[in-house]
Formats: sequence, C-alpha cells, structure tokens
Amino acid sequence: MEESTLLQLLAQEQRKVTDSFAFAATHKADHQALIGLLNSLAGDGLLELSPRQTNLLELTEEGQKVLVEGSPEARVFAAIPAEGGSTQEELVAGLGKDCVKIGMGPLMKAKAIRREGEKFTRVLPQYPDEAQAVLRRVEAEGGREGRLEGVNEDVIKTLRKRQLVAQVGRESGLEGGRVTRKSFSIIKGPHFALQRTKKAADLTKEMLDSGDWKTTTFKDYNFQTLGAPVQGGYFHPLLKVRAQFRQILMSMGFQEMPTNKWVESSFWNFDALFQPQSHPARDAHDTFFVKEPKECLTVPPEYYERVKTIHEDGGYGSIGYGCAFQKEEAFKNLLRTHTTAVSARMLYKLANQPGGFTPQKYFSIDRVFRNESMDATHLCEFHQVEGLVADRNLTLGDLIGTIRTFFELIGITDLKFKPAYNPYTEPSMEIFGYHPDLKKWTEIGNSGMFRPEMLRPMGLPEDVRVIAWGLSLERPTMIKY
Repeated sequence: MEESTLLQLLAQEQRKVTDSFAFAATHKADHQALIGLLNSLAGDGLLELSPRQTNLLELTEEGQKVLVEGSPEARVFAAIPAEGGSTQEELVAGLGKDCVKIGMGPLMKAKAIRREGEKFTRVLPQYPDEAQAVLRRVEAEGGREGRLEGVNEDVIKTLRKRQLVAQVGRESGLEGGRVTRKSFSIIKGPHFALQRTKKAADLTKEMLDSGDWKTTTFKDYNFQTLGAPVQGGYFHPLLKVRAQFRQILMSMGFQEMPTNKWVESSFWNFDALFQPQSHPARDAHDTFFVKEPKECLTVPPEYYERVKTIHEDGGYGSIGYGCAFQKEEAFKNLLRTHTTAVSARMLYKLANQPGGFTPQKYFSIDRVFRNESMDATHLCEFHQVEGLVADRNLTLGDLIGTIRTFFELIGITDLKFKPAYNPYTEPSMEIFGYHPDLKKWTEIGNSGMFRPEMLRPMGLPEDVRVIAWGLSLERPTMIKY
C-alpha cells in the first residue's frame, strides 16, 4: 500500500482503527508491510499507535482427529441403527472403547439417544456434529480472543475442556507459548496530514547562508536518548585458545615456566639439547641471529665443559659427534627457535637446586621465531605449546598416556603416533589427530624422551627420565575458528 493511499484511507476514518490486521485484510494489503509504514508515519507524528495482541485458538492433535473423522458423539450416533438400536458391546466392537465412552455422555445429555434394556436406541432422527463444525471454523479462520463470532462461548469452553482446541502452541518460533497475532490500534497524530513533509535532520552552512533555516521544519531532538553502547575489546582467538590450554595444563598439575627471554644464546637453544653445531637448523637461513649484542656474556662454566665433552667425545653410552666444539658458536645470540631452550634452563635448575632433584611437571606457551618463508602453513613468528614431566623411571607409555589425556581435554580424541627423529629425544614420535571435517589425519605435534646426553651433563640422577611434547598454538586455533 502506498503512503498517500494509506493517509487518504485514514483521513476517511471517523474513529480510531481498532486493529491494523483487520484494516489490512479489508483493504487487501500485506500486514507486515503496513506495520513498517505505520511505524514510519508514527515517528513523524502523523499517527499514534498502540500495540495490541490477539490470542488465537488452534486445534490440538485430538481436535485434528475429530476434524477428519467426526466427533465421538456423532460417530456413536451414526453407528446406532435408526431401527432396533445397538448394544454397548456392538458399539465398542465397531468404534473402540474410548470413542464410545467419550461419545455417550454428550448424546445422553442432549437426549439424542436412550437406553432400552441392553440396547441404545435413537431418540432424535438426526444429530448434527456441532463440534466438528466449530473445529472446521477454527481451522479455517482461527478464533479471535479465544472466541468465534456466532458461536456460543459455552461451546468453546466445552471444546477446550475436551482438549480439542487450545490457546497454547507457538509464539516467536518457541513451542509452549500462546498462538498470538500482534497488531496496532491507530489514531491520527498531532501532525496528521494527507502528505508527509520531509524534515531536515541537520542545520547546514547553506541554510545559514541563505536563511532557509527560518522556514525549514526540523526533526525533533531527543536529548534523553543514549548513544550506541560502547563495545569492549575482544580477546584474539589465539589468546582464547591459549587461556584454554593454560587452564587444562594447570588442571593436570603442570607449572608454567618463565618464558620472557625471547633472545637466547645458541648454547641453551642448541648445545644444551645435544644438537650438533653443524646441524642445518643452526644456519642463518633457518634462524634469526642477533647482530648487537652478538654474543651472550656467560653460561655456567662447569656445565659448559660437560656439554662440550659430550659433544666432542661422548659419554653415558654415547660416542658424541666427534667434532670440535666452538665457544664462538655456542655464545651466539639468537631469537629462540623453540621454547625447549626454556625447558633446558628449568631442568638444569631442577638438577642443581638445594636438596636435590624432585619430580616436576612444567609447561610453557609463548612465541618462537624461525627464518621461514611465510605461506599458508608457515610463519616466521608463532607460538609453541610445550609440556614436560621429569620423574624417576618414566617410560614411553607414560608419555603416550599424558599426551592422550591432554589432547582429549582439548577435544581431540582420535590420535596416532608415528616414529620420528629429533636430535635431543629418543625415542621420538610425531602426533597425528583425525580431523572429522577434512576426513584425514593431520600432524598436530611432536614428542619424545630427552636423551641421556642432554640430561646427565645437567646433573640429573641416572634414573630420572624426562618426557616432553610440543605443538603450535596457531594450528589448533585455525582448526577451531
């Protein structure tokens, strides 16, 4: 309906329009479109609207059955022959016990049938099915305010008592609410006119220059209205997943390691982990080396000598690497390539603490840096999640069990382990998780048991084993979000 047409129709109304739904039906207009137009006109003061809500009747499941088959009383009446009548057993055999039980009451009350000995006979020649007729009207047009025009209110109450109709159903798509029809009553507003005048929203420089502001109609200002609520900041997806991982690891009894040293020496990043100084990962094309300061100041001297010896000559059942261990290479500063450098520092501290070794669980989640070409699966800066357990006589089974517990808590239950090689763990395993959406196994982490060549120079007892695993924070975050 056009705005001008609506205003002309409303101008012809002597009194208020009580129901916009009925108004729309009378003028063959879409009610929802009409509501939008009414709200717009009310905003400019041409109309005043009052919301109203109309409750409607709907058929119950039993009512739907009566609509198709007829009411029990009508069926019972039809089953009784005009001559001779029928026994109750005959009626039950033909209609069922429930139908006969329900139908007998209304028929006897209306004196449509009577009992003669063992048989029921007709008193009236016909019995109109009033219940079915009313239900047909409910189905066709609904019931306004729980009523139907021209139908006795007692009939509606009886149908509701018999649970054939109800005012329960759905509202706004939710089951269990009322069946309602929302509309408005309409009266003419203080600024009603047959044509809406567009009001200016702002006072402009051009209006001031020309003087048009004197004759221009402006929109009313609402000085009480509030502005749009200020939205607070949102956590980055990485921070959300990091917080989740921290909570899970701490619930498993792990302590967080201090990881605020992004610049690390090659000694702690590589040498202490029994990674040879000739390893390709130590080349400039894989690692970010620091130009200034180029070298660290010091490392624990006795520990340095033990690490140097294990690299050059071996020990603890190992033959070492048989290469000349260079101090200049060990003292180079770099951006740490993994948080395992922090793990090495913590294990050394644990081995040399007052009172000797005590079992511990550690974890860390922080940034690491690799000199990588960035693509869809590689970053030069990312976050590493690492966990380790140091205790006596740990086995590979303990490592697998701990990993399974962790990944099950983050929602990955289908795991596989594949043998792998790492310079500082033996045995080593890659961790694969099944991705139900991609329908394939995806590598999600690495793990292993730290080698004796790494642990014994630190001063840890011979029977102490350290199991560890690591994964990136970005990959599970990408999968989740």
